[in-house]
Amino acid sequence: MFESIIKWLKGEQQQASKDICKNRLKVILAYDRTEISPEILDALKEDMFLAISKYFDIKEEDVMMNISRSDESVALMANIPIIGMKRQPIA
Repeated sequence: MFESIIKWLKGEQQQASKDICKNRLKVILAYDRTEISPEILDALKEDMFLAISKYFDIKEEDVMMNISRSDESVALMANIPIIGMKRQPIA
């Protein structure tokens, strides 16, 4: 208890509140920045398909992507069924 009074007198609790607010603002800004239009998500899906199809056999119509948001994070979720591996020439 004495420790908490010392922290309060030093203003350390106010610092913690400031940090909490700062982190909440970062989460809100990250959420706002990820308001992705369907057109941009489709373009991203196409780019990922082209990159991944260099190494794996996949069907574009089977690729599914979406943006998942939680209180603390934003994630790009991709489900890409792989049919097989492409043969690479030995260098």
